[in-house]
Amino acid sequence: MYLRKTRRTAGEVSLSDALESDDSANALSLMDVIRVEDNILDNLESRDACLRVRRCVETVLDRRERDIVTQRYGLGGQTPRTQREIAAEWGISRSYVSRLEKRALQKLQQALEQPDGMA
Repeated sequence: MYLRKTRRTAGEVSLSDALESDDSANALSLMDVIRVEDNILDNLESRDACLRVRRCVETVLDRRERDIVTQRYGLGGQTPRTQREIAAEWGISRSYVSRLEKRALQKLQQALEQPDGMA
């Protein structure tokens, strides 16, 4: 009976099993050797930051500012565009697009810095 029970677990290895020991009896375990990519928290933080920015773009900016920021930075899967291309589309000067973009980014920065979670 014991042989049947141990045969099932014969191929299993524990992460805490000692692989080898040094002169001072410090055991090196499998867990010490295997590298684990634990970037789940980083991924969650990045996703949360992206969601906050998207929410701010939708709620804080007016239509023109939202369109300019979306096109300039390629938000929503778009290809980023130059100020000159956006200016030609809107029929305004490139310097005016630059001023609108700067104002929109300032609004976004202020909204994202608010502790009450406006973003």
